[in-house]
Amino acid sequence: MQPKRIILVRHGESEANVDPVVYSRVPDHLIHLTEAGRGQAREAGRKVAALIGEEAFGVYASPYLRTLETKDSLLEGMGRQPVFDYQDPSLREQEYGNMPTPEASAANRELREKCGNFFYRFPEGESCADVYDRMCSFLESLFRQFERPDSPENIVIVSHGTAIKCFLMRWFHWTVEKFERLVQLPNCHVALLRAVDGRMELVDPILNGKKEG
Repeated sequence: MQPKRIILVRHGESEANVDPVVYSRVPDHLIHLTEAGRGQAREAGRKVAALIGEEAFGVYASPYLRTLETKDSLLEGMGRQPVFDYQDPSLREQEYGNMPTPEASAANRELREKCGNFFYRFPEGESCADVYDRMCSFLESLFRQFERPDSPENIVIVSHGTAIKCFLMRWFHWTVEKFERLVQLPNCHVALLRAVDGRMELVDPILNGKKEG
């Protein structure tokens, strides 16, 4: 059955959010949350708990360390456990290349501004268009979950900023132009899709300033 809600949560503040040089010495998938990030995740958990009440929920998470730590702290804040807790590599961060130096990262991001955010592919990495393709694959898995008779009323997805925006772009058939106008999501931002009259409606003022259905 279609869930009542799909709740998308960006990971909490990471060590690399505080010091981007971390990207050049730690593989991206092994970067930890900060203590502040864990606190943000617990607060996000309390927000999610307020949204769903006592209803059942399941969790999908990116396998990156910072998203798994966010998920664990989010569940701590909720004070409850999900009916399922899956990791899905499709939800991973956009790949920016293998441990680039700060100088290379700055040059790549400058070039991305000239070429366009959605289609620019980082050397040894991905474009946002590649992440979009991954979200198409993830949605197939998600829809199969919806078909299960025991599928919970709420789905919580813990991922990364670009992946979340690409998920929403695919779900709502947004254009590339609209994607380019989306803002960067704050750490532990919670975006809510809720079922209204048989379809999912987005309630998220940071993404687009209005309801989207």
